[in-house]
Amino acid sequence: MTAYLDNNATTQPDERVVDAMLPYLREEYGNPSGIHAMARSARRGLDAAREQVAALVNAHPSQVVFTSGGTEANNLAMKSAVWGMGMRRIAVSAIEHASVIDVAAYLAGHGAQVNELAVTADGIVDLGAAQDLITRFKPQLCSLMAANNETGAIQPVVAVGQAIREQNGILHVDAVQALGKIPVDFSTMGAHLMTVSAHKIYGPKGVGALIVEKALDLTPLLHGGGQEKGRRSGTENVAGIVGFGKAAELAQAEMSARSAHTAALRWALEQRLKAFPAVTVFAQAATRLPNTVFFGVKGVDGETLIMNLDAAGMAVASGSACASKSDRASHVLLAMGVDEALARSAVRVSFGYRNTLAEVELFIGALERQLRLFSSMSALF
Repeated sequence: MTAYLDNNATTQPDERVVDAMLPYLREEYGNPSGIHAMARSARRGLDAAREQVAALVNAHPSQVVFTSGGTEANNLAMKSAVWGMGMRRIAVSAIEHASVIDVAAYLAGHGAQVNELAVTADGIVDLGAAQDLITRFKPQLCSLMAANNETGAIQPVVAVGQAIREQNGILHVDAVQALGKIPVDFSTMGAHLMTVSAHKIYGPKGVGALIVEKALDLTPLLHGGGQEKGRRSGTENVAGIVGFGKAAELAQAEMSARSAHTAALRWALEQRLKAFPAVTVFAQAATRLPNTVFFGVKGVDGETLIMNLDAAGMAVASGSACASKSDRASHVLLAMGVDEALARSAVRVSFGYRNTLAEVELFIGALERQLRLFSSMSALF
């Protein structure tokens, strides 16, 4: 029996989402920019999805700009702030997704000043240090994720947002991993820009959105047909966007039940991990997403362990899916001060609403067999 335990990387689309998409792949395939009946039908699908996504994050539909995913939305947010709004002083946390960190590095190479917000040993932005940096550096743009995709640690976005606003800066929140797992409120978070994505909430891949404060004049990355009110040109992925809308509707209705279910699985797994003295659960003292367990095993090569677990039918990760092909230790764990050898042993288990307690037991059994194998091999040398 196999178990898919990598839901922070992507989720299996909900059948109700697929059902909502199918008509827009088969019958309602018109271009929403047209004026004939089929085009108007596609446009209605877009409009409905925009309302559904906006409702999930407590924004107005007009604030939703559909993109090809979270990476494009992060690029749009940060490059628009620098290129279009003239913002040259940037702050990002040390644990951001690559699509924020790499954009910040790119902008730094083109004249922007970039400072990093440090994190504590629990993987949370050090609020005191952040407030001090904001006061001294006065960043015009700050990018901070709502919850970390590796540890699950929930970040103090409201407090950071307040400090940024007091310095007349703008806050970009990458809410991709938090969306659908915990309440995400564009207004109360104090965000000016917010990134969300469909495939983390049982929707299709290749669809995301940037939520934009009404007062901001967004400079597009893509020019052409003027879609999305000129903010993101290109014929819209209607079926994908409709799927995103349906996934957002379901996430809003079922969030409490899904979170309670995955939290129970997380608790069960962490209780069972206590039986392994070599295991360290990262960020365990932090307030975390209900579905995420990130742990290391002393003396074990993480890549080998993950491949062996895969051979045993356990689909888990070493951290961010976008960095999984790198041989470097997790930048998140290193920023937390974790020893590099332990960081290289990291395994992330991330539950979805389809996972079961039986799969937790399957995983523990597979892990135990692998650790015994590592132990016996070590004894040979």
